[in-house]
Amino acid sequence: MTTRLVFVGDSITDAGRDRADATSLGGGYVAQIAADLAGADVVNVGISGDRAVDLERRWQTDVAPTSPDVLTIYIGVNDTWRRFDRDEETTAEAFEATVRRLLDTDVVRGARLIFVEPFLLPIDEAQKGWLDDLDGKRAVVARLAEELRAGLVPLHAILTEAAGTDPASLAPDGVHPSARGARLIADAWLEVYRGA
Repeated sequence: MTTRLVFVGDSITDAGRDRADATSLGGGYVAQIAADLAGADVVNVGISGDRAVDLERRWQTDVAPTSPDVLTIYIGVNDTWRRFDRDEETTAEAFEATVRRLLDTDVVRGARLIFVEPFLLPIDEAQKGWLDDLDGKRAVVARLAEELRAGLVPLHAILTEAAGTDPASLAPDGVHPSARGARLIADAWLEVYRGA
């Protein structure tokens, strides 16, 4: 039986996919995972710009019908970013409440769950100021993964270590991964997927 892997999240998951084509995987980590797991049925329902509340608005139309065997949720960096570029704050508490509502649905109860921790590789002093806000979202993701005994991809630490003194090599704007960054995300996800 073919395993259906569904990935939901923001632009890092979306990665330029053609939303008019249900088979389009974009050009990021999801496509790399699909190439590595020949025979898996991979579905990408990421949408660029999504915050947790945006994901909640489309959960029943975009995610529930996919009937995943394995559901990967990768959300959080835009909940931080919008605070600093649009003055639209999402507290860690509000973020957690929204994600918990998503988790209390049939689509999640029937699937193996993998969380991907949001990351940020600050490329300037201004972005360094985002880290405290993102830390709250990262803590929520880690706590929910532990509580649900779900997989957790500890991406922030992995990419921070890999970037060393050159964060732009993995994420030119601090958020969106380069090809090498996407490869590292795919490898980190595969390690969690295969290790369970």
